[in-house]
Amino acid sequence: MTNTDPKENTSSLMEHLEELRDRLKKCAISVIVAFIIAYFFSEELFYILVKPLKILIPDRKLIFTGLLDMFFTYLKISLAAGLVGSSPYIFYQFWKFVAPGLYKHEQRLMLPFVFTSTLLFISGALFGYFIIFPFGFAFFIGFENEIVQALPSVKEYFSLSLLLLIVFGVVFELPVILFFLAKLGMITPQFLKKNRKYAILLAFIVAALLTPPDLFTQFAMAIPLIILYEISIFAIKFARPVKKDDENKEEENTETKDTEKKKDK
Repeated sequence: MTNTDPKENTSSLMEHLEELRDRLKKCAISVIVAFIIAYFFSEELFYILVKPLKILIPDRKLIFTGLLDMFFTYLKISLAAGLVGSSPYIFYQFWKFVAPGLYKHEQRLMLPFVFTSTLLFISGALFGYFIIFPFGFAFFIGFENEIVQALPSVKEYFSLSLLLLIVFGVVFELPVILFFLAKLGMITPQFLKKNRKYAILLAFIVAALLTPPDLFTQFAMAIPLIILYEISIFAIKFARPVKKDDENKEEENTETKDTEKKKDK
C-alpha cells in the first residue's frame, strides 16, 4: 500500500487551480477583445438577428419602453458575437488544460477537437437561427386576432433570440462530450445503445426546460439531440480508451528505438 503525502496533493491541487485560473483569464480576455470588435458591427448584427421576425411582420417595428433598452441590446448582441468569435480559442484553452492528463497519442487530437467543437457550436447556432427562429416566432405571432396585436419589444425579442442561439450551440456539443467520456472509459457504445430510451426521454426533458413552451420548438431541439446521440454512438467506437499496459508498451517501444539509434551512432 502506497502512502500519499497530503502536502503534495494540496500542492498539486493548487497548481491545477492556478492553471485553471490563468486559462479562464485568457478566455475572458479573448471574449472581451472579440466583444469590442463585434460592438463596431452591432447594428449590422442587430438587423441580421431581427430579420426572421421582420419577415413575419414586415409592416411593424420593434418597440422599446426603457431608455437603456437599445444600448443594452447592442451590448448583449456584441457579447454573444464575442463568445461565438472567440469559441475556437476557448476550446483550445480547454484542450490545453486537459491535455497533460491525456496519453501522448491523444494529445495530437488538439486540432480535430478545436475544429469539431467550433463547427458543432456554430452549426447549433445556425440551426437555431434558420430553423427555430422562423417557425418558433411564427407560432407566437399566431396568437394574434382581431382583438390582440403583437408588439414585440426589443428587450424580450433579443433576450429570447440570444438565449436560443447559445443554447443550441451548446447542445450541439453533445458528440464531443460523449467522445471524451468514452476516452475516459466512463461510457461505451454498448452502454449508449442499452440506455437509448432513457436518452430520448432526457432529450425531451432538456428541450422542455431550455426552450419556450411550444411543442414545435421543443421537438426542434429534442430531435437534433437524438440524432446527435446516434452519431455519438458511431463516433465513440473510435474512442476506445487505451489501457495502461498499452501505454507502457508504447513507452517501451519508444525507449527501445532510442537505444537502437544510439547504438547505430
